[in-house]
Amino acid sequence: MDLNETTNSSEQEAGELSHSDKMIGVFTEPANMFYQTSRFTPKHKDWVIPVVIFFIVIALIRILAMTNKEVYFEAKKQGIERIEKMVESGTMTREQGDEAIDAIDQQMEFMQGPIGWVISIVSTLIFGFIIFIILVGIYYLFIKFLLKGEGTFTSALVANGLTTYISIFQIIIAGILTMMLGKATMDTSLASLMGSDKTTLTGWLLAKVDPISIWAYIILAIGFAKMFKSESTGKYYALVIGLWLIGGFILFQLAQAVPFLQAFIQ
Repeated sequence: MDLNETTNSSEQEAGELSHSDKMIGVFTEPANMFYQTSRFTPKHKDWVIPVVIFFIVIALIRILAMTNKEVYFEAKKQGIERIEKMVESGTMTREQGDEAIDAIDQQMEFMQGPIGWVISIVSTLIFGFIIFIILVGIYYLFIKFLLKGEGTFTSALVANGLTTYISIFQIIIAGILTMMLGKATMDTSLASLMGSDKTTLTGWLLAKVDPISIWAYIILAIGFAKMFKSESTGKYYALVIGLWLIGGFILFQLAQAVPFLQAFIQ
């Protein structure tokens, strides 16, 4: 490598945004931030840091929420109702249902202690990372084979990871709503604010009326478009919003047939 190449390389590295700049840029100038990020080799810290924060915040808010008696009994009631539906559908016998209800009591009491808190945080991180990787993998397959995007799997991880800062903001707002409303709320949708049953079609539709979620998916589409060197953002909007709606509807339909899955759409 000659002197000119070394100088150009140093200038390029010096021009790379810091992680804190990228975090702020997600909220202020997402298109420019993702464009600047796409000029350099994607870094794992740009998705690992926000994802770790996201799932730790989720776990901490759940722990805090369970200290509220109203939230605690509402969560317990919802768990019992899901089991009763499984008994009614024949998925469980009455005896199995009673045992599952007893297990809910024991589990919820155990999770109120320090050991339970640690288990909650660790399990949320482990399963959260698994789900995150799977979801990003789905996006990546569509981007590479359908949209012919020019980027790596790490590029997809970074686009999704940095967008997670918006989801962290959403979870904090949802945590505040949980304490105010006295019931577990994991999003900022109209369904959650109205207390609608998300296992019904009306409730599912109202759950999609969520300004922060819509904002996050729009930013995610921009992130994918920039990280995969696309001149057109429109097709990425269609992909991201389409997978959100179609994938969500498929899960909704599966939950009708398998009551156990209803916990994932609440």
